[in-house]
This record gives sequence, structure tokens and C-alpha cells, in this order.
Amino acid sequence: MRDLVFADGTAVVTGAAGGIGAALAHGLARRGSHLVLLDRDGDRLAEVAATVRTAHPALRVDTHVVDLADAGATARVAETVRATCPEIRLLVNNAGVALGGRFDEVTLEEFSWVIDINFRAVVQLTHTLLPTLKAQPGSHLVNISSLFGLIAPPGQAAYSASKFAVRGFTEALRHELAPDGVGVTCVHPGGIRTRIAVSARVGSGVDLEEYEAGRRRFEKLLTIDPARAAEVILDGVRRRRGRVLIGWSATLPDLMARLLPASYGRLLALGDRRSAPARRERA
Repeated sequence: MRDLVFADGTAVVTGAAGGIGAALAHGLARRGSHLVLLDRDGDRLAEVAATVRTAHPALRVDTHVVDLADAGATARVAETVRATCPEIRLLVNNAGVALGGRFDEVTLEEFSWVIDINFRAVVQLTHTLLPTLKAQPGSHLVNISSLFGLIAPPGQAAYSASKFAVRGFTEALRHELAPDGVGVTCVHPGGIRTRIAVSARVGSGVDLEEYEAGRRRFEKLLTIDPARAAEVILDGVRRRRGRVLIGWSATLPDLMARLLPASYGRLLALGDRRSAPARRERA
């Protein structure tokens, strides 16, 4: 399959109001792509769109404010995008949310909220826009999974379930769409410096003090600039790579899961125990 040509194509990006999504919007615009940007945060989305329009006045930039947790709203926006953008060359399902807490600490409603946004919306948007992608020669689909689509640590049951689902769905589509000439990439970001940890929901049964300590430890791993992550993703997409891992915090766990698929949890627990004395001293 030839390299993807970004210039003069239309790219649809979800979760475009910040983090990797906003960085992808800017990176795609620099490569000459027209944009359709989706997010639930209308104010931040408008800021991203305005900045792109100012820097690239020749490009078309459309925005849609939508909460992907709402299946009906997702269906309506997907149909609108399909009707108004008949020549989509790239779809990037990037939007995602997090939920802190073990499975027995969250409600089914909280669990389903994560699955709805991180997986059901990905499936729904892809299903609606796939005929448009297949009709456009040289098109491409990108689904953003996660480090936690490679490993599943304790306290991330909902998030890992959603991201492993994205991974499996994307791998199946890669095989199914190859005969149609549609490229498919699954992305596994490691420690990207985004707002996902800050904006994560906390399970109803979670000890807030313990959760906050864990969140602070996790945030120390978020060192990669979203702009750098976006460049890695777009370079991989251009070359039609089926799988893109970003940062050592993704590549190392990937290796760990391959070598110790049933027992890597012991290494995760060991690392957590090593940090326990420091936590007790601060307490």
C-alpha cells in the first residue's frame, strides 16, 4: 500500500479539543488536510479550530460539539459528517475517558460510561463512515488504544477493557479492509502529557486519598508532549503502519506482556511495593 497523502484530503478527528486530538488537528493542517473536529467541550474546540483557521486560512475546518457517551447524539453527528463530507480520507477515533477504581469499586453505570465513549462510539462512528472511507482511494482509519490496551493493571478494569476492545476491533478491521485498500492503524500511547488523568472520574467506592496518591504517581510518567505524540502517529499513518507504540512507557510494557503474558502483574506489584516506603514517609 502506498504512503498516505494528507494534502487536500479531509480528516475527521474526535476528542480534538485538547491533548493528542488538538495536536493531531494542527499536524494534519500543516500537512494540508481539511478538518472535521469533534469534541464535547465546545469552548476548547472552538479555540483549536480558530487557531488552525488563522494559521491555515485555505483549509476548511468544521466542528461538531457532541458527547460521545450519548449513542443517539453520536449517530446524528456521524450521519451529518457523512452527508456533508463525502470524501473523507482519514478517520481518527481519538476521544477517550478514564475511570479510577477496581471493578468492585465502580458501578455498572460508571463502567458503561467508559465503554460507551472509548469503544462503542469508536465502533459506531467507524460503522457509519466506513462506506465513505472505502469509496475514497487511499483512505485510512486510526483508532487510539492505549498503554492499557497492552497491559491491564489493577484499578483500570473499565479503561483496560475498553482499550483492549479497541485493539481487537482494530486488528480485525486491518485484515478485513486490506482488500479494499483502506489502511488501518492501532495506536498505543504511553505517558503522554494530557488532561486525561486530571479529568478522570473516580469510582463511587474508591478511597479518595489512596486514589489521589496513585494519580500523582501516574502523572509523573506523563512526560511526552502531545505534539511529539501526534508527529509519531502521523508518521506511522503516512507509512501505513498497522501498529504504533509511543514512548518507552508503551514499548517496555508491550515487551513485558509478550514475555510474561500471565504473570507480568507480579512486576507491576513489585514496582508498587517499592514505592510504598516513600509514600509512608510522606504520610
